[in-house]
Amino acid sequence: MSYLIKPKGYKALLNLAQTEMGIKQIKDFFQQNLSSELRLRRVTAPLFVLKGMGINDDLNGVERAVSFPVKDLDDAKAEIVHSLAKWKRLTLADYNIEEGYGIYTDMNAIRSDEELGNLHSLYVDQWDWERTIRKEDRSIGFLKEIVCRIYAALVRTEYLVYEMFPEIKPTLPSTIFFIHSEELLQMYPDLTPKEREDKITKEHGAVFIMGIGAQLSDGQKHDGRAPDYDDWSTVAENGLKGLNGDLLVWDDILDRAMELSSMGIRVNKEALLRQLTLCNAEEKKELYFHQRLLNDELPLSIGGGIGQSRLCMFYLRKGHIGEIQASIWPEAMCKEALEAGMPLI
Repeated sequence: MSYLIKPKGYKALLNLAQTEMGIKQIKDFFQQNLSSELRLRRVTAPLFVLKGMGINDDLNGVERAVSFPVKDLDDAKAEIVHSLAKWKRLTLADYNIEEGYGIYTDMNAIRSDEELGNLHSLYVDQWDWERTIRKEDRSIGFLKEIVCRIYAALVRTEYLVYEMFPEIKPTLPSTIFFIHSEELLQMYPDLTPKEREDKITKEHGAVFIMGIGAQLSDGQKHDGRAPDYDDWSTVAENGLKGLNGDLLVWDDILDRAMELSSMGIRVNKEALLRQLTLCNAEEKKELYFHQRLLNDELPLSIGGGIGQSRLCMFYLRKGHIGEIQASIWPEAMCKEALEAGMPLI
């Protein structure tokens, strides 16, 4: 079901022309900083991939991909990507990217099963990035180092926005707070995962929650993850499962946590086989992507996605992602959003 949050007393700080200018400057500045921080080079990305090769991102495993037949391939089915989580790792191998370097791309996707609202759209645009790592980099320590580099780029970009539009005051703290999803559960055992996220993010301003996808001590997952890209089952040096996580910031407009990025150290052979078993998805071992990984044809890597429209929405203090990007919305939502001061593009 769609949802609409109506921020009390909301009034956009920027007009449409200023918003478009801000979007352009934010995207240009942030991707340059991201590229420099992580040593990434830009590559061209596909909008669709062939079905049945294990390349498309399965997200939580229940979302349906938009598909269509390809006439010149005997009507073989192609799928609009959900994200490029696995395609990027194939590209690292095909481009023979050295350890310590990586790639990023503008990813455009359609998620037809998305619950539409202030933070969710049918259209997904993000920077997808992937970097080759060494065996010894498969650790929480290295994950935190990469997160801090990304966060430094986020802080610099917020200052750029303040320079352009002084009425938008910076709110990001200078450093990001790290916590594991199990630790978060122990702190707030009576809250839902989303309520826990809001609680910890409001307190610290910017948080990276680790260990997304594995079952916690209460028998539940903090959130779902596909079994074949992030490593959420390996016990790390902190004694807890998971080498991945989500980056959240506190959004004063919506009065809740906003997830800007999902990322993690990717599965090696052992983690892939373990997670496929845990998810009862062992048949995937025969797919193209999985075979290449199991045959040692893919490098160890870390990667993730950073939402472009959400990032701009946060920086420009907008109340709805539809104020940033053009998409399709329920008619009733368009009317209510307009009345609440949030005209949807």
